[in-house]
Amino acid sequence: MLTLTQRSESRRVKRAEQKLREFGADVVERIRRVEPPKLSVPSRSTSNIIYDEKSGFYTLGDKFGMRSAANVRQVKKFAQMLCAADFCKSLITSEKFATLREMYYTAEGWETGSFSDQAESNALVEDMEAAFGLKREDMGLMPEEDGAAVYGELVVREGDVRIDATKAGRAGYTIPPTIDDVEFLKCGAKRVLAVETMGMYHRLVQEEAWKKFNALIVGLKGQAARATRRFLKRANEELGLPVHIFTDGDPFGFHIAMVIISGSAKLAYINHELAVPNAEFIGVTASDIVEYDLPTDKLKECDIARLKQLQKDPRYNSEFWQTEIKKMLEIGKKAEQQAFSKYGLDYVVNEYLPSKLH
Repeated sequence: MLTLTQRSESRRVKRAEQKLREFGADVVERIRRVEPPKLSVPSRSTSNIIYDEKSGFYTLGDKFGMRSAANVRQVKKFAQMLCAADFCKSLITSEKFATLREMYYTAEGWETGSFSDQAESNALVEDMEAAFGLKREDMGLMPEEDGAAVYGELVVREGDVRIDATKAGRAGYTIPPTIDDVEFLKCGAKRVLAVETMGMYHRLVQEEAWKKFNALIVGLKGQAARATRRFLKRANEELGLPVHIFTDGDPFGFHIAMVIISGSAKLAYINHELAVPNAEFIGVTASDIVEYDLPTDKLKECDIARLKQLQKDPRYNSEFWQTEIKKMLEIGKKAEQQAFSKYGLDYVVNEYLPSKLH
């Protein structure tokens, strides 16, 4: 008997295959009618990216662009999309996966011609996601990098393998790119602690913060990858776990947290599957820098410019964010998570995080 996750995976994959087949069938039918093949692609320009205050994340507006073989400047790109769709369909039917890098090199053998660089290839995949309403993972494509790590009372199943996140080695369980295919079997945790740096992740694991706070500790590895954000989304919605985000006290740390909470402008077409609007920021603030007398670095010009941008960003319009951004500009300093080590390696677990979670 198929599990709920396996049934969900089957539906997603079948839907992806159907969408790709429909695209191919439409192209064939238009050629039979002696019409130029075309495809409507949602615009991902900044003018069509809207922050939806009700949902709490970026979405795409109603503007569309037309990719047509009738346009000489679009012929190659349209042909490449056909080849990419066929490549993905072959992955689905053969039950295989390929990395984005592998698709980029596979294109070297396409009669349509290769891509100028991988950024162009990746952009085409994003166009397909937006046009077909699919995730690249459902089309058999995944990134090259490993996902983040998770440690805590969580048991999952990948295929026929059962994995306990507390017994998967000191590094914990690695979130795979195909996280939607992973089944959550058992979870004893009551919350998620998502931390920016792997250094802090290992500190929290060593100090057994997962026991102290009854939490799943997630190491983000900086800006969270899509699979990591999808894991946080699933943990929040399927397991009912509140998500707390612990980052450095600087503009980049604020941005890392907000991408998890409200999504990114670049992925506005898929933020509904990635963003966690009710996630809570418990990272280092300007107030913390002053209150805890933390070791700091001086804000660089780029930091100051970024903070001023955040002040105008609708995602940061709450009193909390506006106050902390203004204060950081006033003190002209930033601090890392590890700055709490000034008071001892276990201080962040025994003093700082309990006060924040309380």
